[in-house]
Amino acid sequence: MESVKKAIVITSIFEPTEAVVSFSKLSDYHLIVVGDKKSPKDWHCDNVEYLSVDRQETLPYQLSKVLPFNHYCRKMLGYLAAIAQKAAYIIDTDDDNYPKENWGFPVFESEFDMIDGPAGFVNIYQYYTQQKIWPRGLPLDLINTDFQIEKYTSKQNCNVGIWQGLADEDPDVDAIYRLTDNTPCYFDNKPPIVLNSGTICPFNTQNTIIRKELFALLYLPTYVTFRFTDILRGLVAQPIMWLYGYQLGFINATVVQKRNVHNYMDDFTSEIPMYQHCNKIVDLVTTIISADNTVEVNLRNAYNVLLANGIVCEKEIITLESWLADIASLQ
Repeated sequence: MESVKKAIVITSIFEPTEAVVSFSKLSDYHLIVVGDKKSPKDWHCDNVEYLSVDRQETLPYQLSKVLPFNHYCRKMLGYLAAIAQKAAYIIDTDDDNYPKENWGFPVFESEFDMIDGPAGFVNIYQYYTQQKIWPRGLPLDLINTDFQIEKYTSKQNCNVGIWQGLADEDPDVDAIYRLTDNTPCYFDNKPPIVLNSGTICPFNTQNTIIRKELFALLYLPTYVTFRFTDILRGLVAQPIMWLYGYQLGFINATVVQKRNVHNYMDDFTSEIPMYQHCNKIVDLVTTIISADNTVEVNLRNAYNVLLANGIVCEKEIITLESWLADIASLQ
């Protein structure tokens, strides 16, 4: 199978959106779109590898046999397809994120502004705007905190494992923001910023690139609520990344989100477990992981400690084990 260097993975239940078409025209990237049972049967877009439900059922992965349908987590089959094609980087985005002309990500190893840590949770949006706005997954008791990020930032050599790009117009915020304010946000154009070990900010699947050494951390929790899944993934990933000397970095908005229709009260209900648990996830995971273990073993141990503390259920471990078996089969 021909290898690819950078793969973009999107899941969609709609006809090809303008955003999907835009990504499909980027010649340096291989676009994989994962369908579901609600997707049009005749879905097609030039320059796109489309994984229909029928094709998903023929894939040689344990995961394809255990994932529920009509669920965002089916995106993981796209990750596995990219890994099978020897992708060096996988980019997560959505079918309602429109790439700007300058869309892309910085190099992973260079000198960047870094927040000296450990600082615990920070609101990275404050670095890019004066508007009162916060990322989905920030503990609610911190939404009024002024983190004074620039005061604690200095140029340092960085080894970034994951870059998160922001999104203009309708960025990733929680339902509380949307229900109480919902002002569109256009972030300032500022240099990238990197979080040192012990400094935490939620990140999502909307405009994100990950390097191959950390591909196992792409696992999307399947049996938590939809609005919690990618946030939980990111909170588990960060302390594991730190063990191996990798950091999380943020860049300014390189996409514009024209958000698909949502019911904000449904979103709020879906986010309740996130509000309840986000403060303690990093601490729990940190107690159980070790640099002596592989990324995969640490990921397994992390979810076992989350199970023991009632944050995930037993079914989650079954799905995780299938993911880890598939990852191992592709290495």
